Amino acid sequence: MRAIVLEKFGGLDSLIYKEIPDPEPKAGHVVIEIKAFGINHAEIHMRRGEWAEAAPVSGIECVGLVKSCPGGEFPVGAKVAALMGGLGRTINGSYAEYTRAPVSNVALIKADLPWAVLAAIPETYATAWTCLFRNLEIEKGQLLVIRGATSSFGQAALKMAVNAGARVIATTRSRERFSMLEKLGSERCEVERHDLSNHIAETKRIDSVLNLVGNSVVLDSLTMLRRGGRSCLAGWLGGLDPIHDFNPLLQMASGVYLTFFGSFVFGTPGFPLSDVPLQRIAEDVAAGLLDVKPARIFGFEEIHEAHRVMEANEAGGKIVVVRD
Repeated sequence: MRAIVLEKFGGLDSLIYKEIPDPEPKAGHVVIEIKAFGINHAEIHMRRGEWAEAAPVSGIECVGLVKSCPGGEFPVGAKVAALMGGLGRTINGSYAEYTRAPVSNVALIKADLPWAVLAAIPETYATAWTCLFRNLEIEKGQLLVIRGATSSFGQAALKMAVNAGARVIATTRSRERFSMLEKLGSERCEVERHDLSNHIAETKRIDSVLNLVGNSVVLDSLTMLRRGGRSCLAGWLGGLDPIHDFNPLLQMASGVYLTFFGSFVFGTPGFPLSDVPLQRIAEDVAAGLLDVKPARIFGFEEIHEAHRVMEANEAGGKIVVVRD
């Protein structure tokens, strides 16, 4: 099969097109004919060698058709989504014609939607849904701050939170993005900064913070919460540097909760993919209740441009690649 292989760590030229063997059927796994896949920041970090693990074929999610399933968990020809379960990390991922994913990380998606639209759903919306409704336990009427809201993940969370009746304050580094976020339903926008808690009127009255900026604003996010409020760390748009010399006794707000979610746990016993209503999300999209249309769509032969656009933050939303 034709695949995009990570030949070395580094720039765009690290990804090369190559013929490699098709994945063999294996008990407990599903071989999928890939129709489309999303591009994620994790894959940029993997390409650069900044991630703990990176398989020769990158790609942590895809949508496509079941080619084989030895255990019979999914019928051949079924439309499915696959995400995580080692894809792109410890096993060859979605930057190819076929991949083999663990059964635990595959879900049926019965929806009459274009492949490009379906490809925008799996990792982004599964992660956003889990952060909002499991880690943060948001409820109608609550006030949520989404830090890094212009990212594809941030936009997905914003749409889902607004649909659930939450009030959302969205942050971005550029005022030029305010109007876009307001159109998606944010109550208002703030310029992202490391000391946002000193500049936001609702500090100490905020129910939840979804932190997609990263470690650099963990403590500031906790500071703005009411007593009993929750902050979920789930993204590193601001880089991967750790919190230096962190001393909870002197730096952490009292009576608040810090949670973390990494989508790499999907498919493990504590985080079954079946917990995420991917089918319902796809149905909402088909019914016009949720807009997941990707910001940019590339062909399989355009992986270098797709990575360049993501690195340059030029997409303004989810990037997907569609195989002809």
